[in-house]
Amino acid sequence: MESNYVKIYSGSFIITQHIADKLEAVGISPVVKDETESARLAGFGSSIPGFQELYVTHEELEEATLVVESVVAEMEN
Repeated sequence: MESNYVKIYSGSFIITQHIADKLEAVGISPVVKDETESARLAGFGSSIPGFQELYVTHEELEEATLVVESVVAEMEN
């Protein structure tokens, strides 16, 4: 089954949420996948607490990639 979504970032909760906020500010609604929360709700443990992934549609990929690169560069400084 082919998905219309592509992963653009994976990392800590704090950075992922910062990127998601920036994406929403430019009109992109990312999907946040949190394995820790999914595992908790299912009654299982998780290997990396606080680890999240961000997904956007293929149509939003180019603009979203620019936002991710900007935030990552900002965090490195």
